[in-house]
Amino acid sequence: MTQDHSHSLAELVGQSTGPPWVGLDPVNEPMIRHWVEAMGDANPIYVDAGAALEVGLESVIAPPTMLQAWSMVGLTGTLERDSQRGQVKEIEHPNDRMMRLLDEEGFTSVVATNCEQEYLRPLKPGERIAVSSVIETISDVKKTGLGVGRFSTTRSDFYVVDDSFPEDPEGRTNAITSAEHVGTMRFRILKFAPGAQAPTMPPRPRPAITQDNEYFYEGLKAGKLLIQHCTECGTLRHPSLPGCGACGSLEWDTVESAGAGEIYSFVVVHYPQVPSFEYPLPIGLIALDEGTRIVANLDLDVDSIAIGMRVQARIDKLDDELSLPIFISAAS
Repeated sequence: MTQDHSHSLAELVGQSTGPPWVGLDPVNEPMIRHWVEAMGDANPIYVDAGAALEVGLESVIAPPTMLQAWSMVGLTGTLERDSQRGQVKEIEHPNDRMMRLLDEEGFTSVVATNCEQEYLRPLKPGERIAVSSVIETISDVKKTGLGVGRFSTTRSDFYVVDDSFPEDPEGRTNAITSAEHVGTMRFRILKFAPGAQAPTMPPRPRPAITQDNEYFYEGLKAGKLLIQHCTECGTLRHPSLPGCGACGSLEWDTVESAGAGEIYSFVVVHYPQVPSFEYPLPIGLIALDEGTRIVANLDLDVDSIAIGMRVQARIDKLDDELSLPIFISAAS
């Protein structure tokens, strides 16, 4: 650690990361349809007004996990906002200052560690979503498997606003206090300095094991790719959830997937780079033949990957505690 900014970082806790902002588009049904299609979520209350009315809703609603999506300003908006910040050199928002101070401490690498969301009510088409964020916590210096660093948590509060919401930053800051609060997200990162004596390939980051998904990782350790199965209506679901999105039942068991499927979508990660992985890093959304989807690493040449490509799961034992599915070409 080249400098110790503990005092300056402590002063940033509780400060706003910058003025509130509003997403480019209101909650809308086309984006909802795209989302549920990509996620494989068959709950009809997101796309069928009749089904929504049957359960006491006024209209279709947005899936709760889309909360952050409605506040996003897109790549163009982000570049424009960054450009405006750069033009006003004397303004350094608290979040920018936090990142600069952490960099000066030598913590130049970053990895997201976890995200928690709380939903206060469903969002309906036509509603505009604004978000206001604060730096909630900055930890003392910690020693982790990736290296020495600090954890920081940003809390984002989401509000429904109307067309009278001010355009100027100061007006938005004042107006947000009277808007309806509809959700909260806490996003935690680790800014760290990789240890000089760290192995060439550190262990993979540990997944968050809960009572809902423990079966999945235990199954992988036994060489099985297990999928949640609703015993009431027969719906398969992944990732794991405590209840069925189709019928609401809390009763479930598991079925073993044969691991065969096709690539529904994929990305190739180049940056940021975490020492535990090799790059470029292809990650696929796999449509399993059993009828659900799973996100997993692809052991494929990036130039050969294509939508619709047939793949097969291979379960790799990464260490004594962690096994994960890796998808390879079905022709292999």
